[in-house]
Amino acid sequence: MLMDCGLFLALTPAESAAAAGYFSISGIEKGDAIFNEGDAGTFMCIIHSGTVSVQKLNADGKQVETAILRGGRAFGEMAVLDGERRSASCIAASSCTLLNLGKDSLEKMLNEAPKAAAKIIRAIAVAMSRRLRMMDGKVLAHQE
Repeated sequence: MLMDCGLFLALTPAESAAAAGYFSISGIEKGDAIFNEGDAGTFMCIIHSGTVSVQKLNADGKQVETAILRGGRAFGEMAVLDGERRSASCIAASSCTLLNLGKDSLEKMLNEAPKAAAKIIRAIAVAMSRRLRMMDGKVLAHQE
């Protein structure tokens, strides 16, 4: 399942096998909250199947959908890396199968399988950097 996610393309088959032991699998029903904005960030997810709605509260306190995530996409990784509270809510837009990596499991992987963990963290950082660059472009486009 991990190989379906772009985050793991840099891992060798042996590293993927080692990393797999640190993930858990969960099934989420359509409409269920995976986590809510402001929650403690204790895990990240990778969508194996299904779709996830990313939502943020606007100034009026109303939930606004900011993105729909599809299979292979990771989310919740910012909180796993920095330990801060969730910046958005993630709701199952359809029934989903998720791969979950807890903050504690990532720390354990860093100690026990450091090469695999380093490649995963680097891939997360690259993915977050791409999203930040995209957002910078959108902000600039709105200012013109």
